Amino acid sequence: MKKFFVLLRPKQYIKNLLIFFPLFFSLNLFNLKLFFSALLAFCAFCLAASSVYIINDIKDVEKDKEHPEKKTRPIASGKVSTNSGVMISTLMISLALAVSYISGFSLVIIIAAYFLMNIFYSFGLKNIPLLDIHIISAGFIMRLLAGTDLGAVRGVTPSHWIIIMTFLLSLFLAFAKRRDDLILASKGVEVRKSIAGYSVDFVNGAMSVMSAVVIVSYLLYTLDPAVIAHFKSEYLFSTAFFVVLGIFRYMQLTFVYNKTGNPTEVVFTDRFLQITILCWIGLFLYFGYQGVF
Repeated sequence: MKKFFVLLRPKQYIKNLLIFFPLFFSLNLFNLKLFFSALLAFCAFCLAASSVYIINDIKDVEKDKEHPEKKTRPIASGKVSTNSGVMISTLMISLALAVSYISGFSLVIIIAAYFLMNIFYSFGLKNIPLLDIHIISAGFIMRLLAGTDLGAVRGVTPSHWIIIMTFLLSLFLAFAKRRDDLILASKGVEVRKSIAGYSVDFVNGAMSVMSAVVIVSYLLYTLDPAVIAHFKSEYLFSTAFFVVLGIFRYMQLTFVYNKTGNPTEVVFTDRFLQITILCWIGLFLYFGYQGVF
């Protein structure tokens, strides 16, 4: 059973926590009714994501066999057959649509759009430079929308700030992943075709721009009069300390240690980044949720 569990890539589910962000920033995180709606959307996205990962593994099985890390994946290593992968993927997307239907038809549309977009990505669009990382970012935006009134959580409207920052940050992470691909390619490892449209200098410059824009956007968000009135706190800007620290830590892991090929693995293994994220959450809760408790 372990090989099938690994096939689903449960560690990647951490990305789906974005679904809870609208609740967090709208001060509804502890509203049990809304939280349950977001939880349904989270489960639906986890199932859909697993289906997509399996399809991608089947499509790239030959390339994955030559990759130093991906060669251990269940399908690439031969532990799980292609036919079994197809059946499990079909089951996962069917369950995802069934779970999302419980929440409402709008979530069904988001899940279906996410699945179809990733099918096109796996079978060709991922080979187009720049479009590939923008599709990845679109997937993060879909997760975000699933946690709002446009998806599963009725009464929570998405803020333009959170959409902008999610998009920019996901681009930042995607560029870091492409940089790791470039490092592997320089060592003779066969990687994705789209890497021909990137260079280390280009990626380094793009990451620097993205990091600067994310930081400025976050500062503008915390200093926005409407946001200050919403949270009833003038000190949210102090949380930017940990945002800057977290981004610089990720850039250090990227530029100095070349360790950002798998962003999810970075979050699970880097203690510095984990502590920074927890400190940001704690400080934001302290200043932002004082009026809630």
